[in-house]
Amino acid sequence: MVDYSKWKDIEISDDEDDTHPNIDTPSLFRWRHQARIERMEERKREQEEHERKKAETLQKLKDTKEKLAKLENEQKDSADLTALKNVLQELEKEEKKIQEKEEEMKKKEKLTPWNVDTIGQDGFTKTVINKRPPRRDDDSGLSDEEKEKRMKEFVKENEKKLKQFGMLRKYEDSKKFLAENPQLVCENTANYLVIWCINLEIEEKHDLMEHVAHQCICVQYILELSKQLDVHPRACVSSFFSRIQNAEIEYRNSFEDELRAFKDRIRKRTAEKVADALKEAEEEEKKARRGPGGLDPVEVFESLPEPLQKCFETQDYTLLHETLVQMPPTEALYHMKRCIDSGLWVPDAKAKELIDGEASTEDAETVPDPE
Repeated sequence: MVDYSKWKDIEISDDEDDTHPNIDTPSLFRWRHQARIERMEERKREQEEHERKKAETLQKLKDTKEKLAKLENEQKDSADLTALKNVLQELEKEEKKIQEKEEEMKKKEKLTPWNVDTIGQDGFTKTVINKRPPRRDDDSGLSDEEKEKRMKEFVKENEKKLKQFGMLRKYEDSKKFLAENPQLVCENTANYLVIWCINLEIEEKHDLMEHVAHQCICVQYILELSKQLDVHPRACVSSFFSRIQNAEIEYRNSFEDELRAFKDRIRKRTAEKVADALKEAEEEEKKARRGPGGLDPVEVFESLPEPLQKCFETQDYTLLHETLVQMPPTEALYHMKRCIDSGLWVPDAKAKELIDGEASTEDAETVPDPE
């Protein structure tokens, strides 16, 4: 049986002091919004590249037809005429492929759910006098703190059911479960499943992450459909599962593309979190091992000349003394002062007093006398 107790101890928040260790709702919203913007930008680049290729092909096709017509009018039966006909055939094939690609892109665009960045764009301008009041569960007007509080309360009341839904495999079971637990058809469920996916990926439970990711995208599709139709998400549950179950190929392909992109974003986000955690742990370790003077003993040791490194490796005091005597006094003083500040060398009181005195004298010599 899978043990999920570990996930409660993983902190994924970017502000652990002010938020629950597992839920940073404002950061989560910003991350999901940024991911949506990136997908829109990618589609825009794809469209621009398609239009460029289409224009180039049509221009080549036009030029080739004109050249071919000119040669035919001159009634020249030459190798150039044959070559132009072959080029024309290839260009016509390319044009057909471009048309097929364009139809495919139109279908994909039609099946892509609206979101807050596209549904609010003006199609035309008009004055609206009456405005429909927002749905009771609409939290767009809430502050980040209020959203976070609502999220915590929701998880506390429904965590067991959220995990049950995340583990379902069949569409029919998911549809029935949401019908029996309508309170789960909301934005908070999607947010919880996103966090769960990140935690599972951190634990290296990759297969389980992909399974929960599928359930998360189902909820997100229902939510986007409700925004598109401006109805409560619960009214879209049956509609979504009917479409996905009735083998609408384009709709299913769009769903699978979104699922793949979502899993890629989860892996990327997890890698960033792990890298940040390792960096933070490294900084803490470095901070903990600093000596009395605030220097890192590892860095100081690596900066020492090789003869001095050998002295510390062998812990040979006699060799250390002989090595220091052979070095220029200023250089020897510099290295030993750093060794003391890093805790690499703990001298007796007399030696420390001598080194501090020498360092003070050295500093005084480097300070010019006032005019």
